[in-house]
Amino acid sequence: MADINKFIEEIGNMTVLELNELVKALEEKFGVSAAAPVAVAAAPAAGAAAAPAAEEKTEFNVVLKDVGAKKIDVIKVVRAFSGLGLVEAKAAVEKGGVLKENAPKEEAEKIVADLKAAGATAVLE
Repeated sequence: MADINKFIEEIGNMTVLELNELVKALEEKFGVSAAAPVAVAAAPAAGAAAAPAAEEKTEFNVVLKDVGAKKIDVIKVVRAFSGLGLVEAKAAVEKGGVLKENAPKEEAEKIVADLKAAGATAVLE
């Protein structure tokens, strides 16, 4: 068991480039592909601080920071993704803040891109 702990300690002290070389060597040696399971397995070896970074966030909130000069275009975008009526979408745009909660990453990124194209300032949280 001491050898395993020593090996884990060695991995924890490696640089990212050294870890990359190790993974490539293991792939060649055993004829496997290092996908997500290897990355998740390597994260605990780097220490407790690195473990939360291995978990990728999958749901995001779309937050409107600033409407910009083209308020009508922003309202149109909000209506398109939310299904709100004109009055409700206008109120949401004027209020700002979270426009869409717990959206999948791809959908949230598309909404932010559409809002930015309309002249608004929006971010993912």
